[in-house]
Amino acid sequence: MEKSARKRGRKSKNITDEEPNPDPTTTATTSTGAAADTVVASFNAADTTTTDRRGSKRRRKTEKSKGDDAPIVTSPERRASRYGEHNGDYDVMAVVPEVPPRWEGVGKVVPSMDAVVKVFCVHTEPNFSLPWQRKRQYSSSSSGFIIGGRRVLTNAHSVEHHTQVKVKKRGSDTKFLATVLAIGTECDIAMLTVTDDEFWEGISPLEFGDLPALQDAVTVVGYPIGGDTISVTSGVVSRIEILSYVHGSTELLGLQIDAAINSGNSGGPAFNDKGECVGIAFQSLKHEDAENIGYVIPTPVITHFIRDYEKNGEYTGFPILGVEWQKIENPDLRMSMGMGNEHKGVRIKRIEPTAPESNVLSPSDIILSFDGISVANDGTVPFRHGERIGFSYLVSQKYTGDKALVKILRNSKIKEFHIKLATHKRLIPAHIGGKPPSYYIIAGFVFAAVSVPYLRSEYGKDYDFDAPVKLLDKHLHVMAESVDEQVVVVSQVLVADINIGYEEIVNTQVIAFNNKPVKNLKSLADMVENCNEEFLKFDLEYEQIVVLRTKTAKKATGDILLTHCIPSAMSDDLKS
Repeated sequence: MEKSARKRGRKSKNITDEEPNPDPTTTATTSTGAAADTVVASFNAADTTTTDRRGSKRRRKTEKSKGDDAPIVTSPERRASRYGEHNGDYDVMAVVPEVPPRWEGVGKVVPSMDAVVKVFCVHTEPNFSLPWQRKRQYSSSSSGFIIGGRRVLTNAHSVEHHTQVKVKKRGSDTKFLATVLAIGTECDIAMLTVTDDEFWEGISPLEFGDLPALQDAVTVVGYPIGGDTISVTSGVVSRIEILSYVHGSTELLGLQIDAAINSGNSGGPAFNDKGECVGIAFQSLKHEDAENIGYVIPTPVITHFIRDYEKNGEYTGFPILGVEWQKIENPDLRMSMGMGNEHKGVRIKRIEPTAPESNVLSPSDIILSFDGISVANDGTVPFRHGERIGFSYLVSQKYTGDKALVKILRNSKIKEFHIKLATHKRLIPAHIGGKPPSYYIIAGFVFAAVSVPYLRSEYGKDYDFDAPVKLLDKHLHVMAESVDEQVVVVSQVLVADINIGYEEIVNTQVIAFNNKPVKNLKSLADMVENCNEEFLKFDLEYEQIVVLRTKTAKKATGDILLTHCIPSAMSDDLKS
């Protein structure tokens, strides 16, 4: 997607024909500057060397190279005649006519690339500053590819807040309307489909391959900036580990490749040397000390997304264990926890109050194993030969509602629990699920629920440095006590006579209303709407209070809404 940050890249290199044992004389060429179509040249370059009567060597192309039956294509620039020596005079022995090259014999398209499509999306993002309306729409393009079941995969950020999505096949001039079936925010994958049968004609879906190993060659195909046609970049797998997914604000398995992922490459497939899809390009590392570092969503994550959708009819997400843990590498710490030399594991620091395991696990429990796989003191588990990976990878392989066997050490005694896994409930959510933001207005005070998109809208991409410390502390460290708990703030004050003196209150949390705790935005709206007391009293962060006369405040609200052309005093989700 051309607009999103930290995404996409390419580094032009040659690729080979996808046949298992290509002729070593066959040359593969890719586009470099203009993102031209990729072709695999089939010139037979085998030459034989002959010596004429004068002893000089000259090269002459044979009609067929050894082991190859394909005819040679003669270059039009080749000299048109050959001469023989006869009694000191030169007579014409043979004349080769200049025939224009037949391009269908020169190159062929790699078949798997026909399944790569270009995705066009029109986005209309919510306006968190004015939550009763949306921002100006904008367009973007990205990449995608066709899989079985008449479905197309791309990145979630490529179709986020979409109002219209279209896809175009390679070599076609027609854009087909697409329907978004599922969006996985955590894994940054989206699934589309097209109802028009014409779109599916002549296309074979891509097949998925196994997780590649280090140094395995990968080829990323897509439609990055720099041109309108398909582009190919090549690299190798340089690292396999748990990565931070920027769009999803989660940590899942990822592949690092030594080719940058540029704008527009998002959603494009990554192929192995067998022509199998082994991942989806989705982000890159932009740092002054790093170059050509791109990231690919691997097949285990893709398979989990697809099976989750097929199993539940919708995307339910990746479950979590719901604990914060600490490494136990210090010998004194291990001894104080009652661990022997035969014990290895990690210490539980905190448990999510909303997580199912909060009823069975306790702080200072030592997690020894997960589903029978031992956890090391640094929190890693065996992955493949010679590799280790964070044990959260084991949790991410489960589905929402699945059970897992967790073995712990508590007071020097080993216990086992079957724990039901659930998705993560953050106090300040990372996404709002494509829904419009909630709001409530009374006497010009605009109340809103805080989310990461809200903070990003208010303070920019560096919100984790510029947002108020109190809000950042809740975002990073405070856990939700219930599934419906929210952080409610006074977003802004629409100035009117009734709110004189309160104009400078911005993004300040509401703690209580009329001495009753504010649990979420809906509870606040209900309490205010049903209030029969003389005054409306709001207790805010930093020991601030706001007091308004109830009748005057409710009467002034209608005039303020009319002045600012606001259709309603509350969002639709609060009316039910």
